[in-house]
Amino acid sequence: MIHFDLPVREARIKEIEKMMVADNFWNDQRKAQSLVQEMNTQKNLIRDYQALLSTIQEINESVAMLKDDYSEELHLLIEDEYLDFEKKFEKFEINVLLSHPYDQHNAIVELHPGAGGTESQDWASMLYRMYTRYAARKGYNVRILDMLEGEEAGLKSVSFLVEGPLAYGYLKGERGIHRLVRISPFNAAGKRMTSFASVEVTPEFNDDIQIEIRPEDIQIDTHRASGAGGQHINKTDSAVRITHIPTGIVTSCQSERSQLQNKEQALNMLKSKLYARYIQEQESRLASIKGVQMRNEWGSQIRNYVFCPYTLVKDVRTGYEETNVGRVMDGEIDEFIYAYLKSQI
Repeated sequence: MIHFDLPVREARIKEIEKMMVADNFWNDQRKAQSLVQEMNTQKNLIRDYQALLSTIQEINESVAMLKDDYSEELHLLIEDEYLDFEKKFEKFEINVLLSHPYDQHNAIVELHPGAGGTESQDWASMLYRMYTRYAARKGYNVRILDMLEGEEAGLKSVSFLVEGPLAYGYLKGERGIHRLVRISPFNAAGKRMTSFASVEVTPEFNDDIQIEIRPEDIQIDTHRASGAGGQHINKTDSAVRITHIPTGIVTSCQSERSQLQNKEQALNMLKSKLYARYIQEQESRLASIKGVQMRNEWGSQIRNYVFCPYTLVKDVRTGYEETNVGRVMDGEIDEFIYAYLKSQI
């Protein structure tokens, strides 16, 4: 069961409304719009919460009437009302779980195969297909930022932007190591192989967040792009790689036609990663203050995908599992995502 702190949310709405009457509120358009969006989100949640309270009260009253004077027609009506209530509550629960400001952002997803050559690279491409299909089911747009294909098959790495409402909120729980067990199509002996691939998810940088990057803290390298991208792809050093020296964070982009555009996108990705790093530090600090022992899930194994000797996809963190592997690889991962979000309560 989620915890819905009504007084805290009402206080936040009043705080934003007070800020809105200030003369300089709209001077910073992006920040103002972000606050208005936050206020509207909170108002919608409170509205839905009160509607659910009213509905459950009506159901309880109907149940009391049923006890005093049983009616088959009323019994069936109450059952229908309760099933409808459950659906509305589940939707409300998801909205509450995704009400953090940065959950609204687009998501930058990066996939990197582990050791194992072609087998792991093929696994990375399978995950890429899974996430793009998931994005299509949600009505999200996917834009490749950087892709390096394997020599024989699969992907050596891929970065892509998932654009749409709550994209980061839904995908943030996919961050970590994904493990595959199957009979390898690249092994002549038909042996069972285990492969790993890492998934990194960061919220796309938004201009209403101030992140300063000093020129002396970054190293910029250019190279010729590879892979799909049009006739210009191998004719100019248009691809850009940026290294943030203090943290060792590296970003790269080759999706745009010019070096300048790729540099801007790579810099934006770097800001997004630094933003995500800041978020993690804040959450860890808050957990420390509360005395909560947080699990280090960044880079840890989070999910197993078993194709042989049986079929099972199981999330290590939540215990949620699905025996229909094909369904999962076709992008139907909503239940895994929802189970993770609920586990964070």
